[in-house]
Amino acid sequence: MEHILIIDNDTSATELERDYLEINSYKVTIEKSGVSGFQRALQDDINLVITELNLDDLNGFELCRELRSRRDIPIIIVSSRGSEIDKVRGLGVGADDYVTKPFAPNELIARVKANLNQYNRLVKKGNQKNDCIVLDQIRIDRTARRVSVCGEEIAFTTKEFDLLVFLASHPNRVFSKEELFREVWGMHSIGDVATVTVHIKKIRQKLEKYAGASNLIETVWGAGYRFQMSGSIRVQGAE
Repeated sequence: MEHILIIDNDTSATELERDYLEINSYKVTIEKSGVSGFQRALQDDINLVITELNLDDLNGFELCRELRSRRDIPIIIVSSRGSEIDKVRGLGVGADDYVTKPFAPNELIARVKANLNQYNRLVKKGNQKNDCIVLDQIRIDRTARRVSVCGEEIAFTTKEFDLLVFLASHPNRVFSKEELFREVWGMHSIGDVATVTVHIKKIRQKLEKYAGASNLIETVWGAGYRFQMSGSIRVQGAE
């Protein structure tokens, strides 16, 4: 049974979330304090974290940032703060998804399932040979979920890595934000295409250490994004 941690001091919201998650066969733990929630999230038995931003003792953005630096599990922000700035910032510090209160419970369940399914599908391949995409000085190890540029490893969040792999696996093809959200997040965008924009920006920033790498993902105005490659992509298997 997968274990969901909810970090929120809003009792009515957490009880609703817990009830629907338990109906869908998830184990649920609730922490009302940001500090205690962060400490609990570091435990290995937690599979996904749902957190509010408005926490009394810890900035919700900082919680996401610190948790992301320590654990590679899905993080969903469920918050009463619904501005575009908050969404962009939340996704920018490491959250995989953002849901604004009030929300339809079935939407939250759909997002939890999609994030967990995508995560489990991509990380539980430890017995397979390493499947790598090599683009000049960039090496994307799909099995170990590692990216290196000029031999230096760069840390990517779960969804940043998934998005980079998807685009690199389909070079020179344009994908709309809605298509990318559906393929990488595993569901329809429901208007949250800003999620894709933020993740593309973060990927570009992390690739800037390699001259020209940040321009590999091209914005096609009015259409979406394209991973542009003039040469061929090499796919390697580890010895």
